[in-house]
Amino acid sequence: MTHDENGRDGVRPPDLLLSDPDADLAAAAAARFEAAGVTTVVCHDGAEALLQAGARRPAALLLGAPLPVVDCARVTELVARLHPVPVVVAAGADGTAEATAALDAGAVAYVARPYRIEEIVPLLPRGRAPVPVPLVVGDIELDPVGFHVHVRGRQLKLPVREFMVLRYLMEHVGRVVPRAELSRALWGTDTLDSNTLTVHVRRVRNKLRQDGGSSCTIDAIRGMGYRLEAARVSR
Repeated sequence: MTHDENGRDGVRPPDLLLSDPDADLAAAAAARFEAAGVTTVVCHDGAEALLQAGARRPAALLLGAPLPVVDCARVTELVARLHPVPVVVAAGADGTAEATAALDAGAVAYVARPYRIEEIVPLLPRGRAPVPVPLVVGDIELDPVGFHVHVRGRQLKLPVREFMVLRYLMEHVGRVVPRAELSRALWGTDTLDSNTLTVHVRRVRNKLRQDGGSSCTIDAIRGMGYRLEAARVSR
């Protein structure tokens, strides 16, 4: 397994994160990529792809459609916010619709599955995108690369979606973020079930306050949305 020479562990990140539901197909493709000099990390569903994208910082993603748990289009949308790198989507006949949706969501190319390595390697970037810096709001520190959240030095464990809710609110601290904007940014739709968003925000709020002891607040503005208010950190 590889990481970045500029990363915390001092080693280089992978050139490619391959997420494919077929373990045998993924293993065979990874072996061919490695033989071509492309360091590769493998996983098998969209949720794990999001986690690995944050933790491993690959230079590019290759997603096999149809992708379980979180589909290719949604992964593409969320990666653009979490870890903006090129996404290539691959599909056979059973994944055409999902691959097309991923292109609409921002994927840079649509290739055949099973994989033709010689077709994909030229699509991979030769350079690397800048590493996102940690976000700090009041007593909350969020690392968008390592998926870590600390409050007053205490680490909080947040699932992917809660992590991204907090990240978005931290990126827009002090501003009322409309519910539709938050739904569109993190779920890719303006028509998300109202209770789903409410539950996720409440969980984030409770973990910040109860588990972390944060002085920051997430306020629900009736009829509008949510606002993260920063608190001053006592010295």
